[in-house]
Amino acid sequence: MSAWVVFAAALVTALATGLGALPLLLGRQIHDRGVGLATAAAAGFMLGASVGLFLEGIRSGPGRTAAGAVAGAVFIVLTRRLLGHRREVEFGVLRGADARGAVMIVGVMTVHSFTEGVGVGVAFGDGQALGVLIATAIAVHNIPEGLAISLVLVPRGIGVGRAAGWSVFSSLPQPLMAVPAFLLVEWFQPFLPVGLGFAGGAMVWMVGVQLLPDARRTASAGAVAGATAVATAVMVALQVLFLS
Repeated sequence: MSAWVVFAAALVTALATGLGALPLLLGRQIHDRGVGLATAAAAGFMLGASVGLFLEGIRSGPGRTAAGAVAGAVFIVLTRRLLGHRREVEFGVLRGADARGAVMIVGVMTVHSFTEGVGVGVAFGDGQALGVLIATAIAVHNIPEGLAISLVLVPRGIGVGRAAGWSVFSSLPQPLMAVPAFLLVEWFQPFLPVGLGFAGGAMVWMVGVQLLPDARRTASAGAVAGATAVATAVMVALQVLFLS
């Protein structure tokens, strides 16, 4: 099997992330409470994704997954401190706190995509049929991840097209990592639980310290909890359906 086939399959998974922005074409102007609910929904999608990451990592290395989760949380803490020391943070038309939040979520999802790329490459290393199955499942899984990014960006003034572009950008590590992981399966496989834990830990910490506090500024606690719970359940259900 050609490495180009692996690259093409992983590239499709990356492009699928941009589809998550499409639902926001129906409502670009969102009032303050809607911004809070959108942020809570994004938090829920990330929590749901982290559940799948932890479970997958535990199957092949519980200790390495836990170590990766701690490293992911530390990564978010240090990144927030670094951004906090900068007086002017810009992200497109966004400035200040909104820009910092946008940088954080795009950054976290980009780091997370490195692990997904390794997963695609390792799956193809076990056979084309398994590789296609995993790549298809990740492509479907990437759509709500793109929606999570867009739910943070679009209500704060980023255009839907740009949000789709940033969503795809966050998944570009997938085709970049899939090929070396395919060619060097035995080398990459032991590091996969660490990467899964890192991505999950970063997501959970990001949700707790950034997204949920942001959501509570413009929406009630009950509404935020409900939106988060529904989005988490949807993401977990998708993973059970396509990744199990």
